[in-house]
Amino acid sequence: MNPALQLAQLILAIILIAAVLIQVRNSGMGSALGGSDSSFFSARRGIDRVTFNFTIFISFLFFVVSALAAVLQ
Repeated sequence: MNPALQLAQLILAIILIAAVLIQVRNSGMGSALGGSDSSFFSARRGIDRVTFNFTIFISFLFFVVSALAAVLQ
């Protein structure tokens, strides 16, 4: 496999893991550990929305790089 694709995949994986962990931290530890939250749904606003959209973007990039690596292999 191309070393540049491997490096890109590694960097994107680390960023994606960090983005998901940041989202879990923002949701509150009670709901993260299986406890009930006071509301069923809350709108994402501010930094929560930015983090959510960033996570989607990074996961899409990770998918594209992984698919490209599989095709070129």
